[in-house]
Amino acid sequence: MAADIRSAGGVAETAQVDSLDERAVDEHADAVAAQAGSIDVFFNLVTHPFVHGTPMAEMAVEDYTVSVATAVRTTFLTARAAARHMIRQGSGTILFFGGSGDPIRDYYIGGTQAAFDAIESMRRQLAVELGPHGVRRVTLKTGGVPESIPESVGEREEIVERHIVAPTMLGRAATLEDVGNVAAFAASNHARTMTATTLNISCGAIVD
Repeated sequence: MAADIRSAGGVAETAQVDSLDERAVDEHADAVAAQAGSIDVFFNLVTHPFVHGTPMAEMAVEDYTVSVATAVRTTFLTARAAARHMIRQGSGTILFFGGSGDPIRDYYIGGTQAAFDAIESMRRQLAVELGPHGVRRVTLKTGGVPESIPESVGEREEIVERHIVAPTMLGRAATLEDVGNVAAFAASNHARTMTATTLNISCGAIVD
């Protein structure tokens, strides 16, 4: 992706960072701020480990809690690191992905929904605490993006059609390009009056 950006005339810097390591995350944020002069947009898109397909009544506790523990830790550490710089500069936008919050029928998702709910609580509190410092928080809800599901996932096509596309009102799901366009808007000054809110780009799969 970085190579594509550079070939199109843009500028892209990459780094490998353990998003569960507190010191590594803080040092990376400090380095980015020092090099760029500020941190204007934060977007954590770290994949959470998950165990799907097993009913909760039959699931090992470690398989259930791994999603929650990882999601909460990486989201907290990275958002905190960015927020510290944004507070000092008096501006910035923190973007999140969000789940629907509704139970998923006919598919066993383990601790994934609990992880989504935990992050939602974090998002709400962050918006309240960061607002007075000029920092915004906006969440994007997609209802699922087919392109983000690896080809290696078993019964991938059925999952995409039944659980992502079929529930939509438009008969299609959001693409990665759709997500990028909305994220760019949400992070821009065109959306400067938006905070503590959600942009629903689920094609009608999620009804707010």
